[in-house]
Parts: sequence; structure tokens; C-alpha cells
Amino acid sequence: MHPAFVPRGSATPIPVWFVGTDTYAQVRAQLGAGARRFAESARLEPKPGQFLLLPGEDGALCGVLFGLEPGDKSEKDRLLPGRLPGLLPAGAYRFANAPHDTRLAALAFALGSHKFTRYRKAEPGGARLELPDGVDGAELSRIAEGVIFARDLINTPANDLGPAELAEAAQALATRHGAAFNVIVGDDLLQQNFPLIHAVGHASPRAPRLIDIAWGDPAAPKITLVGKGVCFDTGGLDIKSDAGMLNMKKDMGGAACVLAAAHMIMDAKLGVRLRVLIPAVENAISGDAFRPLDVYKSRKGLTVEIGNTDAEGRLVLADALALADEEAPELIADLATLTGAARVALGPELPPFYTTDDALALDLARHARAEQDPVWRMPLWRPYESMLDSKTADINNVGGPHAGSITAALFLNRFVGAAKAWAHFDIFAWTPSAKPGRPDGGECQVARALYALLKERYG
Repeated sequence: MHPAFVPRGSATPIPVWFVGTDTYAQVRAQLGAGARRFAESARLEPKPGQFLLLPGEDGALCGVLFGLEPGDKSEKDRLLPGRLPGLLPAGAYRFANAPHDTRLAALAFALGSHKFTRYRKAEPGGARLELPDGVDGAELSRIAEGVIFARDLINTPANDLGPAELAEAAQALATRHGAAFNVIVGDDLLQQNFPLIHAVGHASPRAPRLIDIAWGDPAAPKITLVGKGVCFDTGGLDIKSDAGMLNMKKDMGGAACVLAAAHMIMDAKLGVRLRVLIPAVENAISGDAFRPLDVYKSRKGLTVEIGNTDAEGRLVLADALALADEEAPELIADLATLTGAARVALGPELPPFYTTDDALALDLARHARAEQDPVWRMPLWRPYESMLDSKTADINNVGGPHAGSITAALFLNRFVGAAKAWAHFDIFAWTPSAKPGRPDGGECQVARALYALLKERYG
């Protein structure tokens, strides 16, 4: 069980009352006389995120009031209780009444309890939550563990997380769940026909590699997750500006998020044959760096002209997607911190996704809303495929100044054909400013929604 939780009945927890402008009077009437007088004298305004620690007759803490938005849960921040671990003194707590969504509130409590402490000490959080009635502690714990695993990987700087270290983290996860693990490294990528992964990564002294995890009954429905594992992106010879390069340790966020989803799937023992493919590279600059207007033959056989070396993520994904597609799985889902255009269109919190499968799109959107793990469908607008035309090769890796996220998705789509369904997620994998249950820094996007969909289909 996640350390933020305590089993029911194992402690004497302090009640946390959720209040809004529509419920405050009712809750206040249920408080003890002393606590009620204190609340009245404190003149708490039950606004979202406001809180009040209530003393009992002996002066000890006897309860907490925490403000939520009034009304139903449909458009509310159901992760707002994730603020509580940073507000409460050490001790055990329980939800005295129901928040907008008890399960998500408990998950947010666990996610808000975690700090990234690899490089500096932090005071340990002492607030723990008694599992609410009807909430599956094992399920919440596997989801929280996956999210935190991804966040910690993304937050780790590139000097400590290169392709080899990312492979080690993936191998440790595979070993934990009894999964098969394989990795193809360096020039062996050329021998085994992964030329685009090799081209992007071979300028770095840290050899590129393709990570391959397989788990589950080979006869079960095949699900393949592909994650962009660019451990640092200088932009290559089309070098980024200093501002553009500053946060590129997170360019392996797609890999981190598919590993998070894989943990949830394997820990829950869903009825699938899961495969995880991660092309792990560093896009560096040296005399061996790939160049603008170079042409490479991909694993699929399509020749690719390099229009920009800073569009490297789609290149490494192309070879991995081609491999995934050779098995004709039920679903291929790829996650990648791919384009700035996606951030311009939808901002950091709302990843666009692309698919030609309308039923899959509807299911993804439904689960994303339920999990408050948002996504937004964008069009695979076929007329824009001409933007990827090349005079010297089958396709160019960039599509010009417009519709950058769409043309990137169209590029990737060229490498998928046999899979029964495919979805591409253009994620940010970062929270620029802290939110409840979501500290600033690395963020696990899409994994919870994707896991919920697969659990519904194959649980």
C-alpha cells in the first residue's frame, strides 16, 4: 500500500470536512461546540482551497475544514484535495464527508504527498489518509506508484539519466513484474534495421538503444505502448536557443509515461500481451551528427529527408512504430513530447491526441474526463500530408511553419498500417506551476486515462 495511506481501523484519524458555500452551514452544525465557535470566530470563507484547523476542548487538533467548489463534480478540480498533505500537520486523517470524487481525492492526497528529493533534503510529510470506504487501496496505490515513477524519471537531469540509465530503469520495472526485457544498443541498431534511431543518437558518446519489454500471455490481445525516450535534446545541428534547450531533460517524458502505464497494467494483471518499445537516445552535436537534407531509409522502407534535426523525436518513433506494427496488435499507443505547436494550440495541461478510430477516441475522451487526466482529439487532416512532400525522398520529417502537431502526427501515421487501432499523444510531461496533487516539474500525462480504458476492455 502507498505510504500516504493507512488501512481503515488502524488509527484514530482526524476528520477532514469538505465545505462549499452550499454546504458550510450544514457541516458547521455537526461540529462540536468549541470547534463551531472557533470556526465562527475565524470567519472562514469556504472558497476552493481555503482551510481551517479546528481545536478541540483540550486544544488538540480535532478536525479540518477544507473548501471545495460548490455544486456537482463535472467541471470541478477533483484533485484539489491534493493540497492537503502540504497543509496538514503529521497524523492520520479521514474524509468526514464526501468530496466531489472520493477516489480521485484520495489519489490526489497520495500524489500531493510525494516530493522529488534525489538532490536535496526535504522534510518528510507526516500526514496520512485512512482509506475511504469503497475505495480500493491496491488500485490507488498502483496508479500513484506509476505516476510518481514517471515524475521522478522526468525530473532527473540528463547527466544522471541518459539512454543507458533509462534502460536500467525500464529493466528494473520489467524484472519487478516478471516481464521479458531486451535492448539493442549502438551499431547493433543498424544490423537489426533501426536506422533512424541510430542516426539521431549516434553523435552522442552515450550510445542510442531500443528498449523492448514484453509481458503477459502471448495469446492474449496485443497492446503495444511506444514512448519517445530522447534523454536530452540539443536540437542537433539545428540547435535550440538557450531558452528552448533549458528544459530538455523532460524530452523522455513519453517514455516515462508509457512505463507508468505499463506498471499499472502489469500490476493489475490485465488480460493483455503488453509490449513496451522505447527508442532511447541523446540528440547531441558532434562531427557524426546527422544533418539537414540528409536522407535515411527507415525500418519500414520509406526514405526520409531531414528537414530539421530538431524534429528528431518523430524519427526515432518511426522505427519503433514500424516494429510495433509488424505484429498487427489490437492497439498501438505512442506518447511523445513532440511539438511546441501542441502547446501553442492547447497549452501544457491538455495533450492533443490523434486517431482514425472513432470508437477509441470516444472511449479515451470518456476515461480522460473520469480520471481528470485530460486529452483532446485533434484531426488527422489528410490535405496537410502534402506539407511533408520531399523532392528527393518519400517523405520529409517536417511540414513547414503551420499545423506542426498535425503534420507530426501525419508523419507518424505513415509508419502504422497493420495495427487494428493507433493513437498518438503529443504530451508536455511538465507542470510549469504547482497545482493540487501536481507539484511543479515532471508530470505523468495520459497514463491514467489509457490504463482506465485498457482496464475496462481487458480487466
